[in-house]
Amino acid sequence: MKLWQKDKGSIKEVETFTVGNDREMDIHLAAFDVLGSLAHIEMLESVGLLTKEELAQLQNELKNIYQQIKNDGFKLEDDVEDIHSQVELLLTRKLGDTGKKIHSARSRNDQVLVDVKLFLRNELEQMVKTIQPLFELLQSQSEKYKDCLVPGYTHLQLAMPSSFGLWFGAFAESLVDDVITLKAAYDVVNKNPLGSAAGFGSSFPINRTLTTKLLGFDDLNYNVVYAQMGRGKAERIVAQSLANVADTLAKLSMDACLFLNQNFGFINFPSELTTGSSIMPHKKNPDVFELIRSQCNRIKALPNEITLMTANLPSGYHRDFQLLKEHLFPAFKTLKDCMEMAGLMLANIEIKKDILMDEKYKYLFSVEEVNKLVNAGMPFRDAYKKVGQDIETGNFKYETHIHHTHEGSIGNLCNAAIKKQMQHVVASFPFAFVQSAIHKLIS
Repeated sequence: MKLWQKDKGSIKEVETFTVGNDREMDIHLAAFDVLGSLAHIEMLESVGLLTKEELAQLQNELKNIYQQIKNDGFKLEDDVEDIHSQVELLLTRKLGDTGKKIHSARSRNDQVLVDVKLFLRNELEQMVKTIQPLFELLQSQSEKYKDCLVPGYTHLQLAMPSSFGLWFGAFAESLVDDVITLKAAYDVVNKNPLGSAAGFGSSFPINRTLTTKLLGFDDLNYNVVYAQMGRGKAERIVAQSLANVADTLAKLSMDACLFLNQNFGFINFPSELTTGSSIMPHKKNPDVFELIRSQCNRIKALPNEITLMTANLPSGYHRDFQLLKEHLFPAFKTLKDCMEMAGLMLANIEIKKDILMDEKYKYLFSVEEVNKLVNAGMPFRDAYKKVGQDIETGNFKYETHIHHTHEGSIGNLCNAAIKKQMQHVVASFPFAFVQSAIHKLIS
């Protein structure tokens, strides 16, 4: 069944090609389509397009459908094109002509827009909540291993002493900035497009401010043309925020793969968290981190993919937008799975002690020796030259004790300040307000 069909349908080949995988993707939107409809009909009644009795009947049936969806008892019938058609069909079967009135003053264009925005808003909330335990674990491990020194590298060459306190803490702080970008994406998504209809508004006297309040949106997409132009743009911005999280995890995973390598030998994991070889009995492969790295690199490609899919499109709706869901929607689960697996690995990591006592790392301390000479009064360039000459002539002497005190250094990790940053950005999300609005709609 198609909402737009008149007397003739498309031939089967056209129908199959244009629907594509959209039915499968629409299952992700099912609950949100019902929420959008609940807000829409309450608004229709307020402006006289539904009676109070019709509103009550529609609300009752929509809430039943919502519970079916939540209980995994909902599916799209074989001959139904999309979620919007399925919901309207169920209402019409139960309520007759009253069910048909649900589509008044809206188009599938703004209907799918609001569904997508509600879905993205919910997934961004879940993403933030998944990040928090990983952030807390990274901070805890940073404190636990703050005195465990490890080589720091630039250009993959030995550079200066670092520590596992710094290493864990760096990824914790990276997640703070990632959540800031998730908040920016959330702010873009958290605007109501409902009422823009096909992209040019409606002659019905609708109240878009009311649906904004009912759905817990922060504000409207006011201009109806821009509301439709936001399709593709919102998805790209969200994808970029996911890519930022993915980049943090991919870099962490690459480090872990290197550190586990026997030529580094800085970390280890219990055998049950690694895999072996079919012919090499000594192997402990970091498959979890390798797959996290690859999955996250795929997610990092998403913003570019969406950019190219929407490049050079004029304003207004285009069927191209349908395909944006196919890679973006599953990316949320993939990224959350990657975070949970990274957490499992890092919670069970084994750190090698006294790594820098090995003489092969002695040149890591060259800067420390330069700084000692500077503190004793020698100009920096002269101190640099002297230590360099000592290295060349084989006379370099060093101590492994280091004393770094400035903010964010080995001896002053500032984890409490980083935690405060995370708490501040998480508190800026209006999760409680949104959940309260949704609860009122379905209760």
